[in-house]
Amino acid sequence: MKKLDESEIINKFQKIFGNSNFVSEDVESFSIGKTKIILKVDTLVQSTDIPPKMSLNDAARKSVVACVSDFAAKGVKPQWGIISVNLPSNISVKQVNEIAQGFKVASKEFAIKFLGGDTNQGKEIVFHVCLFGEAKKIVKRKGAKVGDLIFVTGPFGYTGAGLDILLKKFKRNDSFSKNAIKSVVKPKPRLEFGIKCKECFTSSMDSSDGLSTTLNEMARQSKCKLVVEKIPSKTEVENFSKTFKKNFESLVFHSGEEYEIVFTAPKKYKLKILKIAKTTKTPIIEIGKVVKGKGVVLEKDQKIIKLKDLGYRHFK
Repeated sequence: MKKLDESEIINKFQKIFGNSNFVSEDVESFSIGKTKIILKVDTLVQSTDIPPKMSLNDAARKSVVACVSDFAAKGVKPQWGIISVNLPSNISVKQVNEIAQGFKVASKEFAIKFLGGDTNQGKEIVFHVCLFGEAKKIVKRKGAKVGDLIFVTGPFGYTGAGLDILLKKFKRNDSFSKNAIKSVVKPKPRLEFGIKCKECFTSSMDSSDGLSTTLNEMARQSKCKLVVEKIPSKTEVENFSKTFKKNFESLVFHSGEEYEIVFTAPKKYKLKILKIAKTTKTPIIEIGKVVKGKGVVLEKDQKIIKLKDLGYRHFK
């Protein structure tokens, strides 16, 4: 029997629901009267999403971050939430307290009011988070225009290195290792920047499935070509890749888990974007431009390389 991948499973659901015109987006929306409700749901599973040495406190917070990051990319403030937790029967009081504290930390950090949820018993820990907000409109994945600049809100590659270190593939204990691990267990979504800068964006998307996936999806929906002229990373990531014989471009473009915003914007807004980035303490990197054509390419060493979508996929 053929093993289905994530996109095929989603297509099966859409076909049965009769929603053949579905366009994937970071969040969903619907209206009640004149009020437009924005919502996002995400799931964190112990066996696939909680690496060794990651506390349950950090895991609970990260399950909220996954949703917050999508709101950030859309320029919307999440206001309310519902949480469903699945816990094994041998869960301890200490572990439950850690989980609750993690959700409390996220609630205060992002000013989200959790309204309630559900508790269930199962073989492993699962956090299921749904956030809600209000907005007149969102910044979509499509909308990039020829001539736009491409930006990202932070350096990439740390999470790929951090996961390798946490999974004990490589032994390392220095400042780089600490920063790489922190990028995995304590990700920082760019919510304030996304909200304040959304009017500058022509298209925007969260990068949690990998930068190559994000860029290809934005190019596909915007029906244009994205040209990456600068690899958004730092020398220490490249040094890590050389030391442990890891592919540098793979760490940067395909690792995922970054929770950064990838967006396009007209050149006339560049100074405004940089000013907002400075006031919100958000690292901004201009990585390329939008041109006529299809797909995503990387310009490196005077060569043009097709950048394939090789980001994270469930059911691989």
